[in-house]
Amino acid sequence: MELIRLKDIEKTYHLGEVDVPVLKGISLTIDAGEMVALMGASGSGKTTLMNILGCLDHASAGQYWLEDREISRVSADERAILRNGKIGFVFQNFNLLARTSALKNVMMPLLYSTERLTDRQEHERAESLLHRVGLGDRMHHEPSQLSGGQQQRVAIARALVNRPALLLADEPTGNLDSRTSEETLQMFRQLNEQEGITVILVTHDASVAAHARRTIHIRDGLIADGVVATAAAETTVLKPPPVIAVPPSSSPVRVTGREVST
Repeated sequence: MELIRLKDIEKTYHLGEVDVPVLKGISLTIDAGEMVALMGASGSGKTTLMNILGCLDHASAGQYWLEDREISRVSADERAILRNGKIGFVFQNFNLLARTSALKNVMMPLLYSTERLTDRQEHERAESLLHRVGLGDRMHHEPSQLSGGQQQRVAIARALVNRPALLLADEPTGNLDSRTSEETLQMFRQLNEQEGITVILVTHDASVAAHARRTIHIRDGLIADGVVATAAAETTVLKPPPVIAVPPSSSPVRVTGREVST
């Protein structure tokens, strides 16, 4: 079943009297339960495409269907509701609130949720997710007390707290060393395979893209290859969800200094 369908998506930025075309007619489909990599060099348009997929921005032209709903022309408020209820985000720089515990960071998206939970239900859901990513003993630690890998696991738990259909990860290993990067990518793989969550990895790194089942290459605002989907991965929904296996501690964060933005 299709989760995402794009038809002739264009995005042009207007800088004064100058028009800067970034996306030049993107058409693709992504099925529910797929794990896909969007791969391209800096400036290729992959981050702009991610922003449109994640309802952070809208296209200048073209059509976007999410779960069979055409959302290309919905208002900013409607995009915010869609974003909060259906899409989870994981970013390179973690984007955690400083001086705020891991538990409260994970609970934060629930403040904007249309799902009405009691305080107890919010705590229980956030605690369950932190246990699931192997941080049950770190839930009251602040980001400064956590390693880079642990901070990224908090970010993953936060992305899952509203039970999204789609998980978007923008250069999720860019600030991690190789060992912690592999742990993080295996976590995405387990979420996809064991729970059927659709995962899109946005990356310039071929070794990261190799963890996906399909890679869509973007070059100069166009898709170079990878549009045609292979058979979606078989998924098994496990109830209750399993704890994602991770080592007891992660290596400290190491900034790679690579260019990752577009």
